[in-house]
Amino acid sequence: MKILEERIREEGLILSDTVLKVDSFLNHQVDTELALQIGQEFKTIFGHLPVTKVLTVEASGIQFAMAAGIALKVPFIYAKKKKAITQSEEVYSAPVHSFTRQEHYRISISQKYLGPGDKVLIVDDFLATGAALVGLADIVEESGAELLGVGCVIEKSFQEGRSLLEKRGIPVYALARIASMAPGEVHFIDNTADIKEMIKESAGC
Repeated sequence: MKILEERIREEGLILSDTVLKVDSFLNHQVDTELALQIGQEFKTIFGHLPVTKVLTVEASGIQFAMAAGIALKVPFIYAKKKKAITQSEEVYSAPVHSFTRQEHYRISISQKYLGPGDKVLIVDDFLATGAALVGLADIVEESGAELLGVGCVIEKSFQEGRSLLEKRGIPVYALARIASMAPGEVHFIDNTADIKEMIKESAGC
């Protein structure tokens, strides 16, 4: 997604070879028009699949899961990191380690909203170590639902997240794949072939 790559180059703050801040337009202050374009892009990629629910984890994946849900015309669910006192029903849960916050927590989803009849698309803002997405995949498996794929806005392709998901047979697509980065520079992987293949599959369905 070229417009996303351009925004990362122009506004992203690269603090080290592993840390990228995009909080001016993606995950603190959000460019709502760009978020909706991202949702449409996920529809282009995954729209041929029979998605019934879009799933993410709070908080910074919510706007993109909602945009994808709007584009696909299905509900979206976000896994909670803390159980509210009003949440008395049974939940599916999984442990997650946050690299950016350096903390462990359990994510959970009410069993009322996810079950064996669902076909799930996971959407999140970043794919790096893959910990949160693996946790979400575990919840989908526990629920008996079918996981159709994972869509991420930005992927740090030099980290292990993609391989962890692909080892489980989960299709992964990222709108901007970063090959490497350092303060003042960022290099992307051309994913044009990936999206052409997805669109070809869509046309064949």
